[in-house]
Amino acid sequence: MIVRSFKDIEGTDRHVRAASGTWESKRIVLAKERVGFSLHETILYAGTETSMWYANHIEAVVCVEGEAELTDHESGQTHSITPGTMYLLDGHERHTLRIKEDFRCICVFNPPVTGREDHDENGVYPLLTEPESEEV
Repeated sequence: MIVRSFKDIEGTDRHVRAASGTWESKRIVLAKERVGFSLHETILYAGTETSMWYANHIEAVVCVEGEAELTDHESGQTHSITPGTMYLLDGHERHTLRIKEDFRCICVFNPPVTGREDHDENGVYPLLTEPESEEV
């Protein structure tokens, strides 16, 4: 059994800040736990815009605070995302989040991320893996 809090991982290597400066993420469950998913609390900052494309991952996102506008580049649809709203990128959709007020969300990734990922020039997380012998 693993028990940890987001507060426990503040300032550690699990507390990742994007090179773009648009978001930070506390990655509380990672690939090295070997449970088949990763779990994060992510904050995207008001007034920013982040374009993403999880070509290698499925992501579920639940907004717990703030407000964002989500644009699905595949369909052209735009959605208002507010507390209690979930979106699932089950088709690897290219999308953009425009943050109206600091946006805090809980995210689940499959396959799990290692914690070292950041978006590349296409908004993609690389598919990184952990060595088989690494301890938790």
